[in-house]
Amino acid sequence: MKDNNQTPAQSIVSATTSTLQHLKEIAALIDTGSYTKEVRRVARAVRLTVGIRQKLTASVVASFLDFALGPGSEAHARLSSFVPKSDEHDMEVDTASSTSLAASKHVPVELEIYCYFIVLLFLIDQKKYNEAKACSSASIARLKSLNKRTIDVIASRLYFYYSLSYEMTGDLAEIRGTLLSLHHSATLRHDELGQETLLNLLLRNYLHYNLYDQAEKLRSKAPRFEAHSNQQFCRYLFYLGKIRTIQLEYTDAKESLLQAARKAPVAALGFRVQCNKWAILVRLLLGEIPERSIFMQKGMEKALRPYFELTNAVRIGDLELFRNVQEKFSKTFSEDRTHNLIVRLRHNVIRTGLRNISISYSRISLTDVAQKLRLNSANPVADAESIVAKAIRDGAIDATIDHKNGYMVSKETGDIYSTNEPQNAFNSRIAFCLNMHNEAVRALRFPPNTHREKESEEKRREMKQQEEELAKYMAEEDDDDF
Repeated sequence: MKDNNQTPAQSIVSATTSTLQHLKEIAALIDTGSYTKEVRRVARAVRLTVGIRQKLTASVVASFLDFALGPGSEAHARLSSFVPKSDEHDMEVDTASSTSLAASKHVPVELEIYCYFIVLLFLIDQKKYNEAKACSSASIARLKSLNKRTIDVIASRLYFYYSLSYEMTGDLAEIRGTLLSLHHSATLRHDELGQETLLNLLLRNYLHYNLYDQAEKLRSKAPRFEAHSNQQFCRYLFYLGKIRTIQLEYTDAKESLLQAARKAPVAALGFRVQCNKWAILVRLLLGEIPERSIFMQKGMEKALRPYFELTNAVRIGDLELFRNVQEKFSKTFSEDRTHNLIVRLRHNVIRTGLRNISISYSRISLTDVAQKLRLNSANPVADAESIVAKAIRDGAIDATIDHKNGYMVSKETGDIYSTNEPQNAFNSRIAFCLNMHNEAVRALRFPPNTHREKESEEKRREMKQQEEELAKYMAEEDDDDF
């Protein structure tokens, strides 16, 4: 019997050949989609590329460029300059196993743009961000001269990696004008997928530099359209939630952030973690306490640990514990860019502690209030008096201040079910469920030309019925003849 064990060199060559064969099949799919003008084939080719992304090597990319573009073309020369020289042995194997597609017929522009996409993916995965910047800039310059709907799917991915390569090198502000012009062109060409991708990239660009007002102006004036990509829609909801949070519109921000976390794919763990971090802070700013199950989600326990301790401090109303947590995880909060929101939470901690005090004591001196709230100011009694007065005015506590004797006198708590608060809470839950149902109905997809198929079935049924009636009538006529 023959030994089927392969040497390491043979296994590498076979893996390389397999990856190259997959790329050839994808190229054939793009070629067919270009000829038949079917966007779904090009979209499927992009999805298939994600599965072999981790298998891309310099030799595979170089061999695929030889196969798809041909060694003598201008695009081949430009893209080959970004691919590092690989091992000569691998190159010989790949070159020998591939025949040039460009030699047999004209290369479609979709395949050329796809080659830019492959090279850009390879450079970013290899963390060669400067070369990725040059390659993405060349791809954007090439895209500006093209106007075909079959390219839109690949173009939207190129826009994303174009922005990513500049973000990783810290030069994100340089491409803002280019992104605006691309968004304008996509709007004129009715490229809705490109529009939503570029809008998200522009929002990310503005938010990266804390330009929330400019981001809101762009978002409010951007043309409305139906979302085509669930990923892009989730990103849009996340950016919208961040803008609403900074603008103190916490209710709308909470809805956007929770919807983004719910709609996000299970594999997008980092994105869902970010959504949950902001949603937790927004709920705390609204005076709500998030459920413990939110912090115990699979794969998020470690990332959400600082926010769990922060929530515990807000729930207890302990200002000293809140300061300790803020100092302990200051680096994490700075990296998450949520430090300014946590500063806003100090007032909520004081209000929660004051509410607990008003429930526990029917009458308490302002000196004891300042001591229990752990106010470390120059004049804590005066600060406690102003805090209590503001809480009474805002309706956070039901109490009065005896300024003469320096006391806070709490009123008896009434029955909450005698008020409209339970009705309002129940109404908000009903509105949320109805909104979710309406979104699910809008997201339903039906096969094309279903109405025509129904019409044809009805026509066939009518024709069959008419034939049966005609046959019955002819049979009756025959009986009459006899």
